[in-house]
Amino acid sequence: MTKTIIGRRMPSWCKVMALAGAALMIGLPADSFAQKRGWKDLFDGQTLQGWKAVGGKAPYNVVNGEIVGTMTKGTPNSFLITEQEYGDFILELDIKLEGDQTNSGVQTRSHIDMQADGGRGRVYGRQVEVDPSDRAWTGGIYDEARRGWLYPLDLNEKAKSAYKRNEYNHLRIEAIGDELRTWVNGVPVAYVVDTLDQKGFIGLQVHSITDDQDGKKVYFKNIRIQTENLKASSFAKDQHIVNLKPNNLSAAEKKAGWSLLFDGNSADQWRSVRDQNFPAHGWKVGDGIIKVQKSDGGESTNGGDIITRDKYAVFDLSFEFKLTPGANSGVKYFVTLKEQTVGSAIGLEFQVLDDKLHPDAKMGRDGNRTLASLYDLITSKRDDRARRPVGEWNRGRVVVDANNNVTHYLNGVKMVSYQRGSAEFKDLVAKSKYKDWVNFGEAKEGHILLQDHGDEVSFRNIKINKRK
Repeated sequence: MTKTIIGRRMPSWCKVMALAGAALMIGLPADSFAQKRGWKDLFDGQTLQGWKAVGGKAPYNVVNGEIVGTMTKGTPNSFLITEQEYGDFILELDIKLEGDQTNSGVQTRSHIDMQADGGRGRVYGRQVEVDPSDRAWTGGIYDEARRGWLYPLDLNEKAKSAYKRNEYNHLRIEAIGDELRTWVNGVPVAYVVDTLDQKGFIGLQVHSITDDQDGKKVYFKNIRIQTENLKASSFAKDQHIVNLKPNNLSAAEKKAGWSLLFDGNSADQWRSVRDQNFPAHGWKVGDGIIKVQKSDGGESTNGGDIITRDKYAVFDLSFEFKLTPGANSGVKYFVTLKEQTVGSAIGLEFQVLDDKLHPDAKMGRDGNRTLASLYDLITSKRDDRARRPVGEWNRGRVVVDANNNVTHYLNGVKMVSYQRGSAEFKDLVAKSKYKDWVNFGEAKEGHILLQDHGDEVSFRNIKINKRK
């Protein structure tokens, strides 16, 4: 029946005001009804209609208008998943965990292998992490049961404080096209570009636990989704983006000033350390990769090192690399070519190495020649979760700021931090193989270098943001 006011049809603005007034009367924000337009509730507040439990045996129940998952000892990760699959969407929900010794998460565009775990099924796909521990990676993106961490919060440390322990936290998740972006309590957190999984279910997780967590709860409420007329929210220009599309720049990356150093087809931006040309042998470009070819395992004895034609001073460099068993290589920066050397050119080096099979991992001091280390100077963080197996693609990143602070990342995890030219840095150099080089590593600017160490190593997705 059409509502009227003194015999007239109620204007639309009156309807909105009436709904807002009703919202206030029942304790909801005045704008909640307006926000509801275009949204659909995934949880009716009373039943689990539209959901089903898979994976482990942790129970899910509806209590006081909330979905309550109970942590249960002796069972693997448990999930409550939507019966419907979703492609592009914006999802919002509130979540609260008891304690800080476990974690949870929200699966997006995910799937299940029903043959796994005795027929209960194993969920896999991108998960938005909820992490109340001191690590504080809530809002980061983890690829459950598949590729591991895609966006740890080492890539966005200022967002670590957004999560509030033992309180309800509001998550916003935007999955639009190839982009997945997250917010925690209104704070932008993670940004991933990925081509896998254009459609899948949404899932709520109760994580496997240690026995002392048995019986603790995870609470979910206010779960709603928007699937039409989606409009992506804005992120800060300096937000780091993990783009998993090989040799690609997203529109946001281009706007932020990123450029490709390798487009997958041409090595035009690279040259030999020996002359102005790209090596005629020892390197291969094709199939979207630039590859050091296997020779005798010697340092720069075949095709030789290659360097960028441009020089860089303040920059954000990212790259992907794939090792073969026992391989050794490196990505060097602030390479000047002024030093007279036998073998590889001199520069600060992000070590690229098979730590298990190459003897270099056991040389140097305290493991400072292992993967992602500042070669022969600073040992990388010994976190095996950051390392992907030999034969898989790993993501490296080197960031240099205007104050000469340098950070190495491996698959999004911070591995090394130091300041060029500091007293601590000079002391490390004095104890290293570089001690005879005057002002080693302190050049104002230099080339980026990919090393030929005689082993087959592939590179792709090499991009840089040249900053002031």
